[in-house]
Amino acid sequence: MLFYIYEHLQSYNLPGLGMFQYITFRSGMAIILSLLIATVFGKRLIGILQKKQIGEIVRDLGLEGQYQKKGTPTMGGVLIIISILIPVLLFARLDNVYILLMIITVVWLGTIGFLDDYIKVFKKDKKGLAGRFKILGQVGLGLIVGLTLYFCGDVVARIKTPVPAEEKIEIMQEEASVAAVVVETIKAPVTNVPFFKNNRINYSSIFDFLGEKGKSWGWVFFVIVITFIITAVSNGANMTDGLDGLATGVSAIIGVTLGIFAYLSGHTIYADYLNIMYIPNSQELVVFMAAFIGATVGFLWYNSFPAQVFMGDTGSLTIGGIIAVFSILIRIELLLPILCGVFFVESLSVIIQVSYFKYTKRKYGEGRRIFKMAPLHHHYQMKGFAEPKIVTRFWIVSLLLAVLTVVTLKIR
Repeated sequence: MLFYIYEHLQSYNLPGLGMFQYITFRSGMAIILSLLIATVFGKRLIGILQKKQIGEIVRDLGLEGQYQKKGTPTMGGVLIIISILIPVLLFARLDNVYILLMIITVVWLGTIGFLDDYIKVFKKDKKGLAGRFKILGQVGLGLIVGLTLYFCGDVVARIKTPVPAEEKIEIMQEEASVAAVVVETIKAPVTNVPFFKNNRINYSSIFDFLGEKGKSWGWVFFVIVITFIITAVSNGANMTDGLDGLATGVSAIIGVTLGIFAYLSGHTIYADYLNIMYIPNSQELVVFMAAFIGATVGFLWYNSFPAQVFMGDTGSLTIGGIIAVFSILIRIELLLPILCGVFFVESLSVIIQVSYFKYTKRKYGEGRRIFKMAPLHHHYQMKGFAEPKIVTRFWIVSLLLAVLTVVTLKIR
């Protein structure tokens, strides 16, 4: 919003007004404002939640001191959502398709998470919103994102394609110069592939045997992949949200990494130097991610051990969906198993635990477990590790994975 005021007033040459044209300035303002909103209004929100007795239903692990968490306010994800949306609406360009998709993501998944928390708290139903409705909502978001990327003409990518040797010889003979690459602007479901020199793959290439129809089927497959990623990552963040500050801290680290990739992908010089796809207009996403980082760090002020408020599904489903959609927009979704390794392992521990329990119950008549409890953070809790130690070590692991993700830019 303020960007358009700047455009309207720039003819007056007011001192300092020109700063609004820079992504770095608007990103800096977004992260400061989101931090202020989360920290200043966080205490007031906690008071409101306590007054309305919106307390968390804590999973009873039989651990000493756990009783202290009972009654801790939940639905704090509302604070994260507000802390993201206000700075984005103020400092981002609202005519940018990527920003609009991220706003839709926040509102869409925030609503699903809010309904889930509402049913748990006010209807006293521990199961919350039925799983099929959550999945339906996540699939719906996947369709919105996928179809927008397909139909919107502003969504393109510019890639460098190596010139075959025989063509290079012809160019040398005709122009007496060497062209090593050709830069193409394409409208296709293309993504970056880590650890490979020519690190791009077109989903449509899987269906080359279908000829022209293969392009359409490539987009269909792309939408299916998008839907799966959104569902997996949002549920992974939801499962990780079990200890004070765990999901919040991990998400903030992931957010910093995604912000770096968005800045590089939207900058022609850096994209060319690093041999990654240049995605026009995607640099505006840095403003959004700055607000996301500020919101999560600000929420951590109250969510760190011992937590004064829990984010609930309102927050965990939303931040997971933000991470998933953001990575899809800047075409690094194949890096998510590394970058979101903590989410991935937490989800995997639940899948392994449930599958093994069902298998052994069917085979031996009694269910057996691999972990003391799933998700994985509860396993370490049951082994006697202090909650802050578990959280801090998961943060460290997440930081290492974030560094590895950035390093993939040069490891080919």
